[in-house]
Amino acid sequence: MTTNQARPTSRPQRGRDDVLVDAGWLREHLHDPGIRLVEVDVTAAAYDTGHIDGAVLWNVYTDLKDAHYVTVDAGSFEQLVRRSGISADSIVVFYGYAAAMGLWLLELFGHRDARVLDCSREEWLAAGGTLTRATAPIAVTGYLLGAESDLIRADLARVESAIDDPTVALVDVRSDAEFRGDAFWPSGGAEPGGRAGHVPTATHVPLDSLQDERGRFVDAAALRRAFAQLDLSGAGPVITYCTIGGRASTAWFALTHLLGRPGVAVYDGSWAEWGRTAATPVARC
Repeated sequence: MTTNQARPTSRPQRGRDDVLVDAGWLREHLHDPGIRLVEVDVTAAAYDTGHIDGAVLWNVYTDLKDAHYVTVDAGSFEQLVRRSGISADSIVVFYGYAAAMGLWLLELFGHRDARVLDCSREEWLAAGGTLTRATAPIAVTGYLLGAESDLIRADLARVESAIDDPTVALVDVRSDAEFRGDAFWPSGGAEPGGRAGHVPTATHVPLDSLQDERGRFVDAAALRRAFAQLDLSGAGPVITYCTIGGRASTAWFALTHLLGRPGVAVYDGSWAEWGRTAATPVARC
């Protein structure tokens, strides 16, 4: 991805009602032929225990990232999308731990209609939804994804250049322990050869308050309070990062689609790349 040229900092955003679906809507449309369901998580444990009927699993560590935590290339992602039965006119509904990461990836390659289920697994069941362990055969499609957009993705070089650029907001959405440098991984673990800490000049905005106890995104006023450290009325570049891109994508989703903030990109390499790259500067506090 080119890093030495100016980037547009805005693109059309869809509103809250266009990107969030509730349990009632999904129950009503679950078996519509144009709906595809994808559970996104870091293991298969929850999916294997019980998933929404018709859903496929995207495992972050085996489907979306390679062995070095690098996001899979466009060709590999296109094959995953095809195997998932997704076509250009599909309405794709994501749920699970890293639902927003799935939506971000589809939007990265120009898919028109991807949404997030706005509730937890428990809330889905409480609302009359059901889970199954059965997996139905999926018809593979011939979907040709569009070209990758550099509007919503940032690479390491772009983050490096942002450190000394006061017009760019770097936003670290990890836990306090990760930001301080007490842990490399969200589990609290260290990484052999990796360095814990944060990108210099990054603002720390942990994501604890973006969703309520039902797993629903809080309203716009509460989201604005959560992101109060950012200039939400501006259009200057914002780059979010976490460890592997899941939480960063959730922040991007909330800022872009729920608050209408333009110019937000995800550094999908995140700390798994930055903290394991010897030449990158690391701050601790």
